[in-house]
Amino acid sequence: MEKLEKYILENGQVINGKILKVDTFLNHQVDPQIMDCIGKEFYHYFKKYPINKIVTIETSGIAPALMCAFQFQVPLVFIKKAIPSTMSEAYSAKVFSFTKNKTYQISVSKEFLNSDDHILFIDDFLANGEAFAGVEKICQEANATIEGVGIVIDKVFQKGHRIIKEKGYDIYSLAMIESLNDNKIVFKK
Repeated sequence: MEKLEKYILENGQVINGKILKVDTFLNHQVDPQIMDCIGKEFYHYFKKYPINKIVTIETSGIAPALMCAFQFQVPLVFIKKAIPSTMSEAYSAKVFSFTKNKTYQISVSKEFLNSDDHILFIDDFLANGEAFAGVEKICQEANATIEGVGIVIDKVFQKGHRIIKEKGYDIYSLAMIESLNDNKIVFKK
């Protein structure tokens, strides 16, 4: 997605050749115009599937996932990074965050995922695929069907994209980064 790539080049900052900081429009401050474009792009790609729920993990995936859910006119379910005391029955999985270098116990109330659900998973970043693996485990426990995976920024030089593709999922990444070497953003063409 050309507009997103332009946003990344103008506003992104590479840290140590590994992390792309995009907190001016996605991860801290949210730009509603680019989120609207992202939601529409995911909708146009995935509308061929019988999607009835959009799923993401809190927090940075919420903005693009909500805009996508708005386009589909379906609920957004965001999986929490901890099990709150108000959640009595939950599906859960452990997920390691590449960016935060921390393991989370993600969870979602059993009332929000079931065997009738056809899921589109949306996330802000894809690195090693840990977040998706946790969501996949939760969806399997709930007998929900994952129809597709939408990624805003995909670091294709890491293993996540390949793993998801090899499992047979339809993955659509809006900005595919081939390299962050020398603190330069290089997109896959």
